Amino acid sequence: MNEKLLLDNLRNVPDFPAPGIQFKDVSTLFKNPACVQEMKDELVRLYKDKGITKVVGIESRGFVMGAILASALGAGFVMARKPGKLPAETRKATYMKEYGPDTIELHADAIAEDDVVLVHDDLLATGGSMQAVCRLCESFRPKRIMVNFLLELKIEGLDGRAVLGGYDTTALLTIR
Repeated sequence: MNEKLLLDNLRNVPDFPAPGIQFKDVSTLFKNPACVQEMKDELVRLYKDKGITKVVGIESRGFVMGAILASALGAGFVMARKPGKLPAETRKATYMKEYGPDTIELHADAIAEDDVVLVHDDLLATGGSMQAVCRLCESFRPKRIMVNFLLELKIEGLDGRAVLGGYDTTALLTIR
């Protein structure tokens, strides 16, 4: 994988959304076709032989590469969304963010017991939203759940991977 290409195209936005935060903006990766191709190729390489039948993308940046990967793997795509965004019956999980509780939902018929699930998002920091989505996926009792991120932040005070426990977790890039 061409990490230099991806890192050179990743935008850092200082003091967003609050002073002291160095926001990693993946939208600059998505607008560059060479980056999208590079990420797709690496994700397919990582997951082509894992038997994945559903890719769950977390709102909203997880939708981009999640849907692309699902298509490339011949898998279904499931959207994990904020409350009130999915039109049919849902299952939901609440989790804590830095500033208070948040909730994420999946359609109640999104995953079956014979599914092999890959949950995808853009960034691993604290791991709270991914942990909540994985708990939701577990409620469907699929055969297996795996986790993927485009970026993993490994900086002081953030240990998102530890929060995810025993899930098979990968990240394309690690930012220190």
